[in-house]
Amino acid sequence: MGIIRSSMEAIITVDEAQTVLIFNPAAETVFGVPAAQAIGSPLSRFIPERFRAAHAHYIDQFGATGVTERQMGRQQRVLYGLRENGEEFPIEASISQTRDEDGKLYTVMLRDITERLRAENLLRQSREELRELSANLQSVREVEKTRIARELHDDLGQLLTALKIDLFSLDQALDESGARSPDVLDRVASMRSLIDMTVASVRRIAADLRPVMLDDLGLVPAIEWLAHDFTQRYGISLEHRVDTGGIEFSSEAATALFRIVQEALTNVARHAQATHVVLTLSVDGKNCLLRVADDGCGASGATAPADVPPARDKSFGLLGIRERAHMLGGAVATDTAPGKGFTLTITLPLAGLRPQEASS
Repeated sequence: MGIIRSSMEAIITVDEAQTVLIFNPAAETVFGVPAAQAIGSPLSRFIPERFRAAHAHYIDQFGATGVTERQMGRQQRVLYGLRENGEEFPIEASISQTRDEDGKLYTVMLRDITERLRAENLLRQSREELRELSANLQSVREVEKTRIARELHDDLGQLLTALKIDLFSLDQALDESGARSPDVLDRVASMRSLIDMTVASVRRIAADLRPVMLDDLGLVPAIEWLAHDFTQRYGISLEHRVDTGGIEFSSEAATALFRIVQEALTNVARHAQATHVVLTLSVDGKNCLLRVADDGCGASGATAPADVPPARDKSFGLLGIRERAHMLGGAVATDTAPGKGFTLTITLPLAGLRPQEASS
């Protein structure tokens, strides 16, 4: 009884008729009623009315099992108690049973989890708000990248093309006037080469920002271009198998998938020390499966969901992939071990990838 009285958890003991026999000080605090008034009253006094029948049935079933102790509330996420003032509050509880000369005794140990649930709800709300903010920032970034890429491709590209035409006209005029010297010829050739290099650089930068083919031709050609560019740029062989079954993707989903592939390949180039990569995009039933596997150095961490990605120099790229997948209702998993390569698997429901009118 000394242990029961000093316990920081509320402890209530009832008999087979569910009449309160023991009501410790912590229970007095939680339910707002003195032990003298609680002892001898039915346990249902401390249970919301809508749960009383189910609770009585649960106690009977528990008594019949012969199990000495069990956590309560497995069939429902949260249990509720009832304070003396009529206020309902969430609880966690466990129950044990024993027998004396008068029959069975049931002891319930419980704690008020109101503040914990409030904190969890605030944390969940904050996390959702951060995810909404992240999604909005990514959307704004994509719009801005598209605008800059278009201006680079159209405006600056046209200016460089016009400059190259003017240089060609100047070369022709010098040739007709007979004023061409070896030195002038070398300078004109150098300027033409420099303009060609600048045009190629502008096109590459614009493509890195936002491939025009993603908007003009769709996701599959854009991924094929990305795979080819990856091999050309980093010298890592890439085997890609892309078969979407003719699925039409929404603009947002196509952008997200493209960025996921782009980030995954960037991670491989930066961290994996790989020589070969296999990229697979396929449709399986109601899901779209994206898998990027490399034969590189791997990372510390076993097969696991990517809620806490394995460490690859803080792996902010994997965090970004997880957030993009979450926006599409998908899940991310990683499979890796030191020296065993790294496999990234993203599962996305097709319902979240189709255009709005198609999915409805």
